[in-house]
Amino acid sequence: MKECKTILRNAGFSKDNSVSTRLVWTCLRGPDVPNAPPLPDDGWSRKITTLEDALIVPPIEAGLVQATGVLDRAGNYVAQGALWRRDRALTLPPEMPSDTPKALEGTWLWGGPLWLHFGHFLAESTPRLWALDAHESELSGILFTPKRPRNAGLIKRWQWKFFEELAPGLPVKIATEPMRVERLIVPGQGFGLGAISSGTPEFRAFMAERFGATVPASGPEKLYISRSKFEFRKGSLVGEEALERHLEAQGYEVFHPQEHDIATQIARYKAASHIIAAEGSAIHLAAMVMGPAQKLAIIVRRRSSATDYIEAHLKAFAGVTALSVDALIRNWMPKGERKARHAVGEIDFPALQDALLMGGFLAPSPKIWENFSPADVSALLGDNFTEA
Repeated sequence: MKECKTILRNAGFSKDNSVSTRLVWTCLRGPDVPNAPPLPDDGWSRKITTLEDALIVPPIEAGLVQATGVLDRAGNYVAQGALWRRDRALTLPPEMPSDTPKALEGTWLWGGPLWLHFGHFLAESTPRLWALDAHESELSGILFTPKRPRNAGLIKRWQWKFFEELAPGLPVKIATEPMRVERLIVPGQGFGLGAISSGTPEFRAFMAERFGATVPASGPEKLYISRSKFEFRKGSLVGEEALERHLEAQGYEVFHPQEHDIATQIARYKAASHIIAAEGSAIHLAAMVMGPAQKLAIIVRRRSSATDYIEAHLKAFAGVTALSVDALIRNWMPKGERKARHAVGEIDFPALQDALLMGGFLAPSPKIWENFSPADVSALLGDNFTEA
């Protein structure tokens, strides 16, 4: 029997607890089955499951893939509560806690893991909030688990501001220990990284109606979203300050989103007719408030599927077809670093200028942008980077 179950699981089937018995093991496969990646148009990503006496189990250890999530009152894993990225689940069935879980009264909305990283928070901690439309009036709050156990119940100030945009006054709680929840609303994953980057119709409609709805557009027509004030090892462009000067000469305001509150970021992204951005997390926020009359160009700083997901997000949510400019000469990585998001891109400046000119983001100019010499690149990078 165990071997038969293993074969079926490996073929993509999962157990259906609602009709299985002690003697009959019933399993299903298809878009409605929550052991497959969420899809934007059909399946479990668009459904809501309500549980009585649910058990929330936070992660014990840090890691990309963790044993954490939701169990029903009988201790069965609720796969609808898992977080998926591309084609794999980042949350796996946890063990039943040995100690008696803490009781949490009321009706709570399951939010999943709470990321403190800005981009992953937007893409992977918001995908279930769409169910607020149907259940907000009955909720006691939104319930998350910490992505990293060491962060415990930490919620950053900008995250509170984000939640206030969507559900003013609704409590947000982090389960830092196992909790037995009186009633839990478990929405499907309506957004994320992978095929689901386009978002479900319900999630897109929810964000369009609520996020930034009360924030008026305010700011210049031309905006450059910069990464030059981030720690260089966190991913950037070689000599980005020179690019900023070139764009300022073309009438662009250099914008550092991490220096502004959420409302200011929304206002800027709403107001600009032309946005150029170094590829990064900030574009996800822009995609949530932009409209189809606006234009956005992405300066690729690493060759990664992340750019594809940003493009899909912009197209589905804002109706914006991004101009992605890959003018990379080479990538540099901090020594000892493997994460692609920390890559530093060395740009072919004349090629970038030509692409932005042809895309309608620059006016013709006799001034040709010049590349840095190898000696200049070495001086900018220092001794702690190696060519990828």
